[in-house]
Amino acid sequence: MDSAIYRKLKETAVRTAESIGLPAFYSECTRELAISASYFLKGKVLHDCRSHIDESKLHPAHGIPHCEKVAIEAGAVLLLESEANGHHGAGTEEMMRSVQIAGLLHDITRRGKDHSITGSIEAGRILEKFDITERHKGYITAAIRNHEAFRDVLVSHDESAKLISDSLYDADKFRWGPDNFTTTLWLMVESSGTSSESLFLTFREKMKGITRIKDTFRSETGRRYGPEFIDFGIEIGNRIYQEMEKIIGD
Repeated sequence: MDSAIYRKLKETAVRTAESIGLPAFYSECTRELAISASYFLKGKVLHDCRSHIDESKLHPAHGIPHCEKVAIEAGAVLLLESEANGHHGAGTEEMMRSVQIAGLLHDITRRGKDHSITGSIEAGRILEKFDITERHKGYITAAIRNHEAFRDVLVSHDESAKLISDSLYDADKFRWGPDNFTTTLWLMVESSGTSSESLFLTFREKMKGITRIKDTFRSETGRRYGPEFIDFGIEIGNRIYQEMEKIIGD
């Protein structure tokens, strides 16, 4: 019974997302997204780093596809922020590599408690295998440490550290929009065995947490584009809830 209900709810989510369309980030930042995607696909260190991820230890809803999407979009955010501040060249490329590695590794301990802290420690162990400067290793582990919402942030006066951390955070929180309701939610309920009745009873309260994300974006790019991601997600979520009321609420 639950599988049939979830199938119908997911179909509702996908149809709603298609009717809304994509957030403006994807139409207005195509150049930066393409550059980041190309760098991601060609980067040897990124390829080698990915090979050290044990997919069996990743949470089903925060697996490789999620991490790769965060990595690429974090790279685009970082590029937009760098160019807005007049930074170009090799230094920006090195920072892009760092934020993309952080994106790949940010959820490697997602199944456990305090995964941003344990993930930063595990990422540090993995990074010891690579030819990356200690400074950039620090940037990566700090960004992972800082990527959870509503947690204390490690403050740095190093502008590069802040940029990498903020870019990772914002790209990760873009996922709280349409992705959360078309993909992540269904992977989570499947992996946890959550009943449709339980989802219905907790759905509205969890939606409040998503709404709060709108005010947490950290970079100028995140503050410009992030709230729309969340608004789109909320619209999809509300439509899912309406459908659940029809099926379960009576």
